[in-house]
Amino acid sequence: METIIINTLIVIAAFLAMEGVAWFTHKYIMHGLLWTLHKDHHKKESSGFFEHNDFFFLIFAIPGITALFFGMEAGYNYVFWIGLGITLYGMAYFFVHDIFIHQRFKVLRKADNKYFKAIRRAHKMHHKHIGKEEGECFGMLWVPKKYFQNQRRKA
Repeated sequence: METIIINTLIVIAAFLAMEGVAWFTHKYIMHGLLWTLHKDHHKKESSGFFEHNDFFFLIFAIPGITALFFGMEAGYNYVFWIGLGITLYGMAYFFVHDIFIHQRFKVLRKADNKYFKAIRRAHKMHHKHIGKEEGECFGMLWVPKKYFQNQRRKA
Protein backbone atom coordinates (compact mmCIF):
# COMPACT_ATOMS: atom_id res chain seq x y z
CA MET A 1 0.00 0.00 0.00
CA GLU A 2 2.85 2.39 0.86
CA THR A 3 4.43 1.76 -2.54
CA ILE A 4 1.18 2.68 -4.31
CA ILE A 5 1.01 5.97 -2.40
CA ILE A 6 4.65 6.81 -3.11
CA ASN A 7 4.31 5.97 -6.82
CA THR A 8 1.11 8.04 -7.04
CA LEU A 9 2.86 10.99 -5.38
CA ILE A 10 5.76 10.65 -7.85
CA VAL A 11 3.32 10.73 -10.79
CA ILE A 12 1.53 13.79 -9.36
CA ALA A 13 4.82 15.58 -8.65
CA ALA A 14 6.11 14.89 -12.17
CA PHE A 15 2.82 16.06 -13.68
CA LEU A 16 2.88 19.30 -11.67
CA ALA A 17 6.56 19.88 -12.43
CA MET A 18 5.77 19.64 -16.12
CA GLU A 19 3.67 22.80 -15.90
CA GLY A 20 6.85 24.63 -14.91
CA VAL A 21 8.83 22.89 -17.64
CA ALA A 22 6.14 23.77 -20.19
CA TRP A 23 6.08 27.42 -19.06
CA PHE A 24 9.87 27.73 -19.20
CA THR A 25 10.16 25.96 -22.53
CA HIS A 26 7.30 27.93 -24.08
CA LYS A 27 8.67 31.29 -22.92
CA TYR A 28 12.39 30.81 -23.50
CA ILE A 29 12.71 28.07 -26.14
CA MET A 30 9.56 28.27 -28.26
CA HIS A 31 9.52 32.08 -28.14
CA GLY A 32 13.31 32.14 -28.35
CA LEU A 33 15.78 29.73 -29.90
CA LEU A 34 13.15 27.59 -31.69
CA TRP A 35 10.73 30.35 -32.70
CA THR A 36 11.02 29.10 -36.30
CA LEU A 37 9.05 25.99 -35.28
CA HIS A 38 6.54 27.86 -33.12
CA LYS A 39 5.77 30.99 -35.14
CA ASP A 40 3.26 29.31 -37.47
CA HIS A 41 1.17 28.58 -34.39
CA HIS A 42 0.80 32.33 -33.81
CA LYS A 43 0.69 33.54 -37.41
CA LYS A 44 -1.22 30.66 -39.04
CA GLU A 45 1.17 30.40 -41.98
CA SER A 46 -0.01 26.87 -42.73
CA SER A 47 -3.48 26.09 -44.02
CA GLY A 48 -3.19 22.37 -43.29
CA PHE A 49 -4.08 20.39 -40.19
CA PHE A 50 -0.49 20.16 -38.96
CA GLU A 51 1.84 23.02 -38.03
CA HIS A 52 5.62 23.14 -37.59
CA ASN A 53 4.75 23.73 -33.94
CA ASP A 54 3.52 20.11 -33.77
CA PHE A 55 7.15 18.95 -33.79
CA PHE A 56 7.22 20.03 -30.13
CA PHE A 57 4.87 17.12 -29.43
CA LEU A 58 7.64 14.75 -30.49
CA ILE A 59 10.31 16.73 -28.64
CA PHE A 60 8.29 16.59 -25.41
CA ALA A 61 7.27 12.94 -25.86
CA ILE A 62 10.85 11.66 -25.97
CA PRO A 63 11.68 12.19 -22.24
CA GLY A 64 8.39 10.61 -21.16
CA ILE A 65 8.76 7.57 -23.41
CA THR A 66 12.41 7.18 -22.47
CA ALA A 67 11.61 7.30 -18.75
CA LEU A 68 8.76 4.82 -19.18
CA PHE A 69 11.02 2.42 -21.06
CA PHE A 70 14.04 2.56 -18.75
CA GLY A 71 11.86 2.58 -15.63
CA MET A 72 10.03 -0.49 -16.84
CA GLU A 73 13.31 -2.21 -17.70
CA ALA A 74 14.51 -1.51 -14.13
CA GLY A 75 11.44 -3.16 -12.60
CA TYR A 76 9.04 -0.23 -12.57
CA ASN A 77 11.21 1.97 -10.41
CA TYR A 78 10.67 5.69 -9.77
CA VAL A 79 11.87 6.56 -13.30
CA PHE A 80 8.83 4.76 -14.72
CA TRP A 81 6.46 6.76 -12.50
CA ILE A 82 8.16 10.04 -13.48
CA GLY A 83 7.71 9.03 -17.13
CA LEU A 84 4.05 8.32 -16.46
CA GLY A 85 3.58 11.79 -14.94
CA ILE A 86 5.30 13.39 -17.94
CA THR A 87 3.17 11.36 -20.34
CA LEU A 88 -0.07 12.20 -18.53
CA TYR A 89 0.84 15.88 -18.70
CA GLY A 90 1.43 15.48 -22.43
CA MET A 91 -2.02 13.96 -22.79
CA ALA A 92 -3.56 16.78 -20.75
CA TYR A 93 -1.72 19.32 -22.89
CA PHE A 94 -3.09 17.74 -26.07
CA PHE A 95 -6.66 17.68 -24.76
CA VAL A 96 -6.60 21.17 -23.26
CA HIS A 97 -4.47 23.01 -25.83
CA ASP A 98 -5.22 21.29 -29.14
CA ILE A 99 -8.75 20.01 -28.61
CA PHE A 100 -10.33 22.39 -26.08
CA ILE A 101 -8.59 25.72 -26.78
CA HIS A 102 -7.72 25.55 -30.48
CA GLN A 103 -10.62 23.27 -31.45
CA ARG A 104 -8.56 21.07 -33.77
CA PHE A 105 -11.42 18.66 -33.27
CA LYS A 106 -14.79 20.37 -32.92
CA VAL A 107 -15.78 19.26 -29.42
CA LEU A 108 -16.22 21.03 -26.08
CA ARG A 109 -17.10 24.30 -27.79
CA LYS A 110 -19.53 25.56 -25.18
CA ALA A 111 -17.90 24.52 -21.92
CA ASP A 112 -19.51 26.72 -19.28
CA ASN A 113 -17.00 26.44 -16.47
CA LYS A 114 -15.10 29.34 -14.84
CA TYR A 115 -11.77 27.52 -14.98
CA PHE A 116 -12.17 26.51 -18.63
CA LYS A 117 -13.24 30.04 -19.59
CA ALA A 118 -10.19 31.43 -17.77
CA ILE A 119 -7.90 29.02 -19.64
CA ARG A 120 -9.36 30.13 -22.97
CA ARG A 121 -9.12 33.82 -22.03
CA ALA A 122 -5.48 33.50 -20.91
CA HIS A 123 -4.53 31.63 -24.06
CA LYS A 124 -6.31 34.20 -26.21
CA MET A 125 -4.20 36.89 -24.53
CA HIS A 126 -1.10 34.83 -25.33
CA HIS A 127 -2.04 34.70 -29.01
CA LYS A 128 -2.78 38.42 -29.07
CA HIS A 129 0.97 38.81 -29.59
CA ILE A 130 1.91 37.42 -33.00
CA GLY A 131 5.63 38.00 -32.56
CA LYS A 132 7.98 36.19 -30.24
CA GLU A 133 8.39 39.19 -27.93
CA GLU A 134 5.98 40.70 -25.41
CA GLY A 135 4.11 37.47 -24.78
CA GLU A 136 2.16 36.52 -21.68
CA CYS A 137 0.47 33.42 -20.23
CA PHE A 138 3.03 30.81 -21.25
CA GLY A 139 1.68 28.00 -19.07
CA MET A 140 -1.28 25.77 -19.77
CA LEU A 141 -3.06 24.60 -16.63
CA TRP A 142 -2.11 27.35 -14.19
CA VAL A 143 -4.13 30.45 -15.01
CA PRO A 144 -3.34 33.88 -13.49
CA LYS A 145 -6.02 35.12 -11.12
CA LYS A 146 -6.89 38.14 -13.29
CA TYR A 147 -8.50 35.88 -15.90
CA PHE A 148 -10.95 34.60 -13.30
CA GLN A 149 -11.66 38.12 -12.04
CA ASN A 150 -12.61 39.33 -15.51
CA GLN A 151 -15.30 36.65 -15.64
CA ARG A 152 -16.93 37.78 -12.42
CA ARG A 153 -17.36 41.33 -13.73
CA LYS A 154 -19.21 40.08 -16.81
CA ALA A 155 -21.60 37.86 -14.86
